[in-house]
Amino acid sequence: MRKNQSAPALSLAEHKAAILRENRRVTSYDVALVAGVSQSAVSRCFKPGASVSKATYARVMKAAAALDYIPNAAARSLITRRTNMVAVVISNTANLCYPEALSELSQQFGRRGKRVLLFTLQREGDIGAVLNDVWQYQVDGVVAAAAVTDELVAEFERRRVPLVVFNRCLRGQAVNTVACDPYEAGHMLAGKLALAGHRSVAIIDGPEDNIVSSERRRGAADKLAELGLSQPVVVRGHFDYASGARGLRDIISRLGHVPDAVICGSDVMAIGCLDYARHELGLSVPAQLSVAGFDAVEPSNWLSYNLTTLRQPLQKMAAAAAELLDRLIETGEGEVEKRMFSSQFIEGSTARLTALPSVSLAA
Repeated sequence: MRKNQSAPALSLAEHKAAILRENRRVTSYDVALVAGVSQSAVSRCFKPGASVSKATYARVMKAAAALDYIPNAAARSLITRRTNMVAVVISNTANLCYPEALSELSQQFGRRGKRVLLFTLQREGDIGAVLNDVWQYQVDGVVAAAAVTDELVAEFERRRVPLVVFNRCLRGQAVNTVACDPYEAGHMLAGKLALAGHRSVAIIDGPEDNIVSSERRRGAADKLAELGLSQPVVVRGHFDYASGARGLRDIISRLGHVPDAVICGSDVMAIGCLDYARHELGLSVPAQLSVAGFDAVEPSNWLSYNLTTLRQPLQKMAAAAAELLDRLIETGEGEVEKRMFSSQFIEGSTARLTALPSVSLAA
């Protein structure tokens, strides 16, 4: 068949008989013959976003359904030299907001005709070792929800694999990034608590190698310093429920008293902190202790918790990451972009947000 020339239409019965006689799989060429269109037209009909007329699309889909045709992704990748697969790399210690992020990323890439391969890390620092597995799948690009070193960025460039760092603010690094500013989030949350009269503020931080948690802590500490308040007591957590309970216990042990407020690096830790405060210590929240978290995961708005927290715009972030990586895959060009989003404050019932009459503190 010559390029751009439509194939002569055959009857469906004739073509099915020929396929059975030859004992082979249905191909796009078979669909083209039955539909009376070019093979390239069939390919365009199965490529998301490709330009094709409604009439041609209808003819191709009718022929494909009659022949029980399924596009061969492996064959297509040999022609296009692309696998139409992208890798998403996240840490196992990531909190509960990541299932939502993964779902959004998968849907966004699916609309662009790409499939997601998930790679998980025990710790963020393990990303270098995991990339050895990523390269074997010949993915077209990578979304990494983990910090990457300059050496790893250079490795991506050497292999010509586009990279978008997701929800990590790598300051000073020339790498494409889509993130919700964690420093700004910590700064905002600490400010709201301080302006409501909280003077003794403590933090249950995330894992040591988690840059998001570290930036949130830094933002909170800087805001407290700006307002002339003492630096917060900080204890280490792991984004899990037990860390919240253990963290509050350690904070009280170090301070010698219950703090005014505890900022937790994730909602799951905040829920653990709440349960320990209420059920083990008998504290009234927020009358005796304010508790706040990050990420607005689903359990945070359950009636038992109604947590004061910050929500990340994950749908917008996933759409931005997919659009940016897709463009890099298609063009391989463009200056480094850093697309930053802001958190939305969720006023729950676990933190006192109104200043006491005797408290006066300038913003």
